[in-house]
Amino acid sequence: MSEWFTVENIEQVAAQYRTFGPLIGLLLPFIEAFLPFLPLVVFVVANASAFGLWFGFLLSWLGSVAGSYVIFLLVRHFGKHPKFRFITGSKKVKKLIQWVDMNGISPLFVLLCFPFTPSVIVNIVAGLSHIHKKFYLIVLLAGKFVMILGMSVLGYDLKSLLTSPVRLIIAGLAIVVLWWIGKLIEKRLNARVERDLKQMRKLPKNE
Repeated sequence: MSEWFTVENIEQVAAQYRTFGPLIGLLLPFIEAFLPFLPLVVFVVANASAFGLWFGFLLSWLGSVAGSYVIFLLVRHFGKHPKFRFITGSKKVKKLIQWVDMNGISPLFVLLCFPFTPSVIVNIVAGLSHIHKKFYLIVLLAGKFVMILGMSVLGYDLKSLLTSPVRLIIAGLAIVVLWWIGKLIEKRLNARVERDLKQMRKLPKNE
């Protein structure tokens, strides 16, 4: 990752983004959801540099959420097929699924707020759990919002950020504020979804 995340590489990717247009800014974060070894932080920062803070953030956010949710839906639909027992049958995965079912969406939201969390694993475990599809979409939208907005703000003007201690401090404070907002969202979602999960466990599963 360190060899990717340099000012020169960010500026080069940003220049290429402007050449190809907004579609590439949407597509690369989408693909990263399937190929987590790709540097999402580079794509997010390049989007912000190429298209402006808010439009670049929107492209990164929508692309990343869409890719993650497609993985979740694929796992929800095909994950329990006998051919995928090498994934679903492992004790480690079963424990993770049980942990998610017991704790609801709150832990998933927290994990998705961090930029270096292996979100593909979170998407797979969520797809195999009993979390309702619409609630996981809300979790993705909220968690990715916090994570990608933070990266976009930090990378919007990378040169100025790295050469200005004042801006670096302001960026750090912004991350704290975003984390606080995320905790408020987490509490509301958790209180709302926990009731739904308890009711779902009492009913036969239809999906």
